[in-house]
Amino acid sequence: MRKIFLLASIMILFLLSCNKEPKTPSEKPEFVQAQIENHFVVPEVPNSIFFAGDSISFKDLDIKERMDNELVINNFWHSNTIMMMKRSNRWLPMMKEIFKEEGVPTDLVYISIIESGLQNVTSPSGAKGFWQFMEPTAKEYGLIVNHQMDERYHVEKSTRAACQYLKNAHKKFNSWILAAASYNLGMYGISSNLERQKVDNFFDLSLNPETARYIFRILAVKMVFENPEKYGFYIDKESLYPEYVTKDIVIDTSIPNLYEWSVQQGISIKILRKLNPWIRGKDFVVKEGEVFTFKIPKNNEQLGLFKG
Repeated sequence: MRKIFLLASIMILFLLSCNKEPKTPSEKPEFVQAQIENHFVVPEVPNSIFFAGDSISFKDLDIKERMDNELVINNFWHSNTIMMMKRSNRWLPMMKEIFKEEGVPTDLVYISIIESGLQNVTSPSGAKGFWQFMEPTAKEYGLIVNHQMDERYHVEKSTRAACQYLKNAHKKFNSWILAAASYNLGMYGISSNLERQKVDNFFDLSLNPETARYIFRILAVKMVFENPEKYGFYIDKESLYPEYVTKDIVIDTSIPNLYEWSVQQGISIKILRKLNPWIRGKDFVVKEGEVFTFKIPKNNEQLGLFKG
């Protein structure tokens, strides 16, 4: 009887505990509270967006779903999106100023983010730098690529070269959206598809998967970067990467040893290459009449001045 009574008592206590009023969110264990506070919010596709002078509507179901796909990817690939946003604070202000000077809509600066993540990377096909120029195209647009320098890694010069390409493409297509798409597929690729498919805009084209996504990826980056909190990104200003504080050194004579030259400037070769990633090799030959500019830190501790 005692065993039966004991079991009955345990059962009653269990039932009473089950019927107890649930805890409020603030009373829940910390890990549960964290889940409540950090629940996933699926980003909404707006009715339309203004981009590079055009209003893009998302009423069409196909266009809306393609936009939704890129928003979700950018919104939930947190590590990648956060790092790109941190880098953008360093580079986009300068790049947007160049776009304004060149007469190209600043919305198109986001091409560099989907091309390289604002890193001097090399693609499997050999495209390099923020703007992912192949060597022949780089030379066509005035960038020097040789044994001692590769200006595809020169952020300012490659940005101006990208502007020239986009202006040429806009002149051909009379559309900044098609110009941007041609940055991925090439001008010939876009024009041949337009002619073959008998349409006149990007959103009516049937394209390979990469190019079909291209404009939507740019739009998604623009939307998230320009309104980060709406998409769940709360990054303190102090966490964003600052612009490098530098001064220019005019180079009009050859430098036989860049390692020694760097030390003479109070920096290491590491810092010289960080601020001038386009420089190759251990020396730098300057021909008669040539002038180049190297960036080095100003007299501050931002990059850790070389102690020798």
